[in-house]
Amino acid sequence: MNWRLPAHLADALPAEAARIETLRRCLLDLFRSRGYELVMPPMVEYLESLLTGAGEALALRTFKLADQLSGRTLGVRADMTPQAARIDAHLLNRQGVARLCYCGSVLHALPANLAASRELTQIGAELYGYAGEEADHEILRLLSATLQASGLSGCRVELSHVGIFRALTQAAGLEAETAETLFGLLQGKDEPGIAELLSALPTPLAEPFATAFLRLPRLYGGVEVLAEARGILPPLAEIGAALDTLARLVAVAPEWPVAVDLSDLRGYHYHNGVVFAAYVPGHAAAIAQGGRYDSVGKSFGRARPATGFSLDLRELARLHPVAAPIHAVCVPHVARLTENQRASRAAHIDALRAAGEIVIEALPGESAHEGGGMDRQLQPHGDGWQLRPIAPDCNKD
Repeated sequence: MNWRLPAHLADALPAEAARIETLRRCLLDLFRSRGYELVMPPMVEYLESLLTGAGEALALRTFKLADQLSGRTLGVRADMTPQAARIDAHLLNRQGVARLCYCGSVLHALPANLAASRELTQIGAELYGYAGEEADHEILRLLSATLQASGLSGCRVELSHVGIFRALTQAAGLEAETAETLFGLLQGKDEPGIAELLSALPTPLAEPFATAFLRLPRLYGGVEVLAEARGILPPLAEIGAALDTLARLVAVAPEWPVAVDLSDLRGYHYHNGVVFAAYVPGHAAAIAQGGRYDSVGKSFGRARPATGFSLDLRELARLHPVAAPIHAVCVPHVARLTENQRASRAAHIDALRAAGEIVIEALPGESAHEGGGMDRQLQPHGDGWQLRPIAPDCNKD
């Protein structure tokens, strides 16, 4: 049974691997065309570096090991976002805007759910150094372009703002432990659980905060939810500003459906503004997630405004429309060729490959039907060579 892999890990076979690699090249070229520079952080870092800022929520998902050189504890990255923030804050040290992108494997000690893989191919884009909403607009437009370039259709994005929940918990005077429990209940839209938690508080929660927490899970739907929220939530300045921000983002959103879910608090522990998630029809989990996380660089000595998104290329490849079959040219093995014939054949092979064709030079005895998608063969024709449909005896001398 040595061929079996650990649970929630899988090989990518040729067809899937080709889709993943095609998407990687396509999306990195897209990011580059928008001015996002590629960075390649290491797979392993000191644990405290990976678990600062945005990484704190990933502690249970991070594989840990001892460094035989330093004796310190290392972690295998479970998310590349903290690494990109470290590079911006500590290595690049730019004063203005920095646009960075990345792509690489990340490993989770525990899967996100029963169907999830523990190894993801994470690709993402981050914008540092600009606190205005224009940066959020840019990231949302880039996300839209990413989904379009991936060949997906019918996508939608759900917007929220963690400032609303934070303003409510602070104004209501909730203790950190209670706020943490309430956060989990809101994520699951567990209205009975929320009511039970609030009723069990030593001091009854004053209005309008009790009603606001109870109604927050229902503030989900189209852009009309923003107007509804203004009539339900307390008139706190922070809440009004958050709703105004969401309204402006909806107004400039790309050309795909936008929803609002004010109880969807992804990344509540490190995000400090707009958060969003993208979905595709027929797939329950978010295909991409992101938002604003201005304080993440503080752990590295430089708190910079930041916003961005990331997604899993492996999951994206599974949702990607099936690619066209691979077509390749077979060059049969011929034992006896003159020097002129060899030179001429080599020139034809080089020309075909330069034109983007896959050309496989068959080994002695190799059949064109053994794999590789070979559907044509290069055969002698007069003084030159000619492409012809594949024949059963492509491997014959």
